[in-house]
Amino acid sequence: MTVSRRSLLTTRRRAAAAVAALGAATLLLTGCGSDAGADSKDKGGKDAASGETRTVKDATGKVVQVPAHPQRIVTLTQEDLDAVLALKIKPVGITNGQGLDKPPAYLADKVKGIDVVGGLLKPVMDKVIAAKPDLILAGDMQDEQVLKQLREITPATLVTMAPTDDWKISFRGIGNAVNKLNDANKVIADHEAAAKAAGEKLGANKGAAVSIVRWNQDGPSWMERKQFASGVALEMGLKRPANQNKDGNAHTPSLSLEKINEIDGDWLFLSTLTSDGEKALKDVQTKPAYKELGAVRKNHVATVDGSVWSTRGGPLASDVVMNDISKALSKS
Repeated sequence: MTVSRRSLLTTRRRAAAAVAALGAATLLLTGCGSDAGADSKDKGGKDAASGETRTVKDATGKVVQVPAHPQRIVTLTQEDLDAVLALKIKPVGITNGQGLDKPPAYLADKVKGIDVVGGLLKPVMDKVIAAKPDLILAGDMQDEQVLKQLREITPATLVTMAPTDDWKISFRGIGNAVNKLNDANKVIADHEAAAKAAGEKLGANKGAAVSIVRWNQDGPSWMERKQFASGVALEMGLKRPANQNKDGNAHTPSLSLEKINEIDGDWLFLSTLTSDGEKALKDVQTKPAYKELGAVRKNHVATVDGSVWSTRGGPLASDVVMNDISKALSKS
């Protein structure tokens, strides 16, 4: 997910509402079958080990035949990658992280030796072909021409996210697609229990209002209430500042320095996605308007990884956000 991808998300939400309603709840299992003698390259999607297939619906409502036990999975977003790793599956091909020319740092130790097949949502087809996938998880890919090319490599290509999906909906869908829905549900339940327990340990900061901000080249944007990192904070029993307590799963347009008070809170979590954004943040931190923020005066500011905090999220990214919040708020 690049910066432009996140910005485009807000403008697409209304047009995509019908799509989200059609297929977002899960990649629903609707049937299964078997066919002996199929190999891993069979474009009918038959499982190399058992010959069985399962019928699922992806996040757009498209019916897709997938291997009952996929062996060679390619992921095209870090959210898909996060999901399969959380399910203890090692993919054979991945893409680079949001705003990065390499895989996401928080997953780096888990993806050593895995081939990179392109940039985020920008697969290099020859590299995808070389990976010999029997299942491709295509994130929120909306380029029909690219999807057509991917489906020529394997018809078992799934759009795993609708624009308004939260990470749990997408994760359950991916869990179903790889025949591990029960495991996915357990991962979610464990995360929710851990988040609640972590929130109870915050002492004086229990229930604090946390501001979640990404600094762009032209100023800060605060994240809406249903955005991924905000959702983790709310699971921990924290709140959002009153002016940031707005429904939505994206972020505001960049704010001018005159409106910088909008980013204040009991605690301020700051991230960037580009070198230009990082430079702009360093510049503003020397200015009186920034220094006068309540969170800054109290030294209640934490700098966090934008390629985690500004994404659509996943179970492993959720753990990172939860740990970042716990680490910051437990110090005071």
